[in-house]
Amino acid sequence: MGRGGASKDRGDGAERKCIATGEVQPKHGLIRFVVGPDTQIVPDIAGKLPGRGIYIAADREALDKAVAKKLFARGAKMPVQAPDGLVAEVERQLARRVVDLIALSRKSGKAVAGYEKVKTWLQNEEAQVLIQAVDGSGRGKSKLSTPHYGSYIGWLTADELGLAFGRQTVIHGALASGGLTQRVVEEANRLRGVRENDGGNGRREG
Repeated sequence: MGRGGASKDRGDGAERKCIATGEVQPKHGLIRFVVGPDTQIVPDIAGKLPGRGIYIAADREALDKAVAKKLFARGAKMPVQAPDGLVAEVERQLARRVVDLIALSRKSGKAVAGYEKVKTWLQNEEAQVLIQAVDGSGRGKSKLSTPHYGSYIGWLTADELGLAFGRQTVIHGALASGGLTQRVVEEANRLRGVRENDGGNGRREG
């Protein structure tokens, strides 16, 4: 399973060890890296690049530790270089991936934006995931509640959600069950671990 670092489908249940924490966990909670042709470490957010995979937990502290202690060389079993701004680049690519997946969900009718539409979906129990901009008004966001047995994403900005929904900015969004929704939640959780903000639950009063 995964000779030469070949990445199998993300649903195969495979687990990998984080080189920074030593913990073994499912691949969807890790960030995969490979060594590029110039011996520079390259993030492989989609898990599809060729080469031996090096895995780090989707956690800012673990990523910073891997860079600071030069753990990539140990994982690659060869001298490698981690480019400047590697962790920031991982965050940028993860955010873009979440935005793109939400956009695909919107195009397939599985996502809506706007307070009234989201409220209606929640009332009708159509929503599986509530999405709210981290920089939106805490008072406004507190009027909507996460669906029972559903998920909450509250660490994307209004501008990022705007990109996902084809608008300038978006504060409230929702995803229906099925389709790409589970992938959105998984990728958003990876982003949450890497992103430095206090928007973990998005519930700020006042």
